[in-house]
Amino acid sequence: MTKLEGLKTLYQNKQISRRHFMEGALALGLGVSAATAFTDKVAAAVPKRGGTFRLGLGGASTTDSLDPATFISTFTQIGLNFGVHNNLTEVTASGEIIPELAESFESSPDAKTWNFKLRKGVEFHNGKSLEAADVIASIQHHRGEDSKSAVKPLLVDIEEMSTPDKHTVMFKLANGNADFPFVMNDYHLPILPSDDGKVDWQSGVGAGGYVLGERDWGVRMEMKRNPNYWKGDKGSHFDDVLLLGISDWTARQNALINGQVDAVNRVDLKTVDLLARNPTVTIDDITGNQHYTIPMNTTVAPFDNPDVRLALKYAIDREELVKKILNGHGTPANDHPIGPGQRYFNKDLPQRVYDPDKARHHLKKAGMDGLKVDLHAANTAFAGAIDTAVLYQSQAKKAGIDINVIREADDGYWTNVWMKKPWSMSYWGGRPTADWMFTVGYAAGGSWNESFWSNDRFMKLLLEARAELDHAKRAEMYAEMQKIVSDEGGALIPMYANNVDARSKKVATPEKLASNWELDGWKCLDRWWFA
Repeated sequence: MTKLEGLKTLYQNKQISRRHFMEGALALGLGVSAATAFTDKVAAAVPKRGGTFRLGLGGASTTDSLDPATFISTFTQIGLNFGVHNNLTEVTASGEIIPELAESFESSPDAKTWNFKLRKGVEFHNGKSLEAADVIASIQHHRGEDSKSAVKPLLVDIEEMSTPDKHTVMFKLANGNADFPFVMNDYHLPILPSDDGKVDWQSGVGAGGYVLGERDWGVRMEMKRNPNYWKGDKGSHFDDVLLLGISDWTARQNALINGQVDAVNRVDLKTVDLLARNPTVTIDDITGNQHYTIPMNTTVAPFDNPDVRLALKYAIDREELVKKILNGHGTPANDHPIGPGQRYFNKDLPQRVYDPDKARHHLKKAGMDGLKVDLHAANTAFAGAIDTAVLYQSQAKKAGIDINVIREADDGYWTNVWMKKPWSMSYWGGRPTADWMFTVGYAAGGSWNESFWSNDRFMKLLLEARAELDHAKRAEMYAEMQKIVSDEGGALIPMYANNVDARSKKVATPEKLASNWELDGWKCLDRWWFA
């Protein structure tokens, strides 16, 4: 670290004043103009407290709930899990896993036993102190026999949870899991206050940076800064937060331009270049794990036939979709969910391309001369989902496939259409690890296995790779799993999409934004501030 960088760190940590920072910059050889400009730049990066942050979000639903087992919309993920609550662990902007409510964590050599030491002095909004019993109850909430929590498949290997003392939680796993700290960051696993072994999720009380106020599901959610937040000056800088559900992306962008909100997610990629010319707006275009999917229910005809699934995969022009739907803000995908930014991405797997003749070939193998199917779509699935369906409809005709696009209502889409209709549009923000993504979205019997797909070889590899500590061996297994999903799975995945959000220039952010989810890894309420 240079002396100038060290001076910058002291100022950002509020260990020296602006005047002393300026004097230090001059003493290190910067001229007056350069020192002033550098001081202004560093000062802008120092978080300040105050103001009401208004966030316009696509992805709100009237079916949202305070129960973390049901968290599914961006509204609950940002507002509740990462605003009202905290997790044991946190994913940094660099993709590393670090302690959050935990002070530290460590494992046995075989990664079967994990110990999490909790921070002392953490209080829930109701004044109750955080203890190990709260952690166990919060995890157990998702493991019950009747639980339909989407995170349940990630927790099945937990054989025992214990509390050696009130600030330590020990997990004993049936199989080694080198990624277990990442599991504890799942947005269904906030730590809630408990009583007699049961969590209190009904009150909306958490340990996070904001206290929940009035809410109208699908419309708005109000929060006030937690005055006793354990992160102090290092988190939750706004006095108040207002989340607004705005499903239509044009309405979201107009609200930002007109000053009705301070930031929005999922910018319309058709007009993002025009929006970027607005001098009051900053565009955040981040390459991450997000991918758009068109899952088929593989338990019902015609999607139970693997050749039909391959025909549909060859009948879509991915390059055209990236160009016309994403406007270049993404890359073609290959019918599996592990993106090029992931550690175990299989770069040797040939990219599937648009080939109507191959599509017809697979239809004939399935005993069909043509195919007519319904595809259910709504833009709440992802910005441009309906346009994607219509463009795919046109592309597939060359392969003798007639796709009937059924436009669904945005509200209630995730509860009434997704995983209810045989074929629909969907998206995934991705997951930080390959095991997490495969377990939640592709493991047999999983709550969010949106294609209802099952494959014995895949499941065998999933369990072996999770426990494998040798990186090279693990990479080989994940590479084979990607090929299996691409060739045999029920998820048609045409695009990896960048996270493209927009905010007022009045809103300041850290120098590096997280890529694991949109809006700075969904941590914008905790990490952003008004300049």
